[in-house]
Amino acid sequence: MTTNQDTTTNQGTAAGHGTGAQAHVVAGKAVPRGAFPHVKVAGGFVFVSGTSSRRPDNTFAGVEVDELGTTNLDIRAQTRAVIDNIADLLRTVGADLSDLVQVTTYLVNMNDFGGYNQVWAEYFDATGPTRTTVAVHQLPHPHLLIEIQAVALLPSGGQS
Repeated sequence: MTTNQDTTTNQGTAAGHGTGAQAHVVAGKAVPRGAFPHVKVAGGFVFVSGTSSRRPDNTFAGVEVDELGTTNLDIRAQTRAVIDNIADLLRTVGADLSDLVQVTTYLVNMNDFGGYNQVWAEYFDATGPTRTTVAVHQLPHPHLLIEIQAVALLPSGGQS
């Protein structure tokens, strides 16, 4: 599959041990806030690092600040942006959302579960990936309400 996004690819060589895995930092996406890739392909699977609604310019989807400084955080907009970001990342290796097999979602507030679940249903039905949702004390930025980590099965013809 041909993509319009450039990626930086490295063979897995942590501590000098080659794994044959391919790590990808995807150009045009928010730069990871640490030494890790957006996606890693290994053993026929695509592992997607925890993904948020952060944009390449370090702003966040689902965040509005009015002229008085009042902040409004929208779980639906953030969830939609996160899932769309994951779809973009999967496309860079020849996969898509239908290839997801497992998802772990981290919510800062379980009161946001309903809004998150509504948006989830726009993308997936009961035949979608297995899913675990957990509450966490905080995420890397105070405007983040949600982060999703995912695993997909690499379709035949996808990049290894």
